[in-house]
Amino acid sequence: MAKRRNDNIPISEALQEFISKNKLQKGIDRVDTREAWAKLMGNGVNNYTTAIELRHETLFVSLSSSVLREELSLGKSKIIAMLNEELGKEVIRKLVLR
Repeated sequence: MAKRRNDNIPISEALQEFISKNKLQKGIDRVDTREAWAKLMGNGVNNYTTAIELRHETLFVSLSSSVLREELSLGKSKIIAMLNEELGKEVIRKLVLR
């Protein structure tokens, strides 16, 4: 059973402690990355996005349009920078469009 602390701590600190103890940060990063992609890319790109997966600092995005894939591949570094800025930390180092 977990030890109970008598001192009061902010809820944000308690949540961070819970996340780190239960090793949940990778899963949270995956969800946050999907949400950031949807927010930043807008409806035009999201309509052609079939799958988004974050694996070991690499974001894999499946697109149903080859034309859109080529267009987005020209700005990969900018997309990575925008997503990391939205996430508030460097989660993505590489972007693979398929």
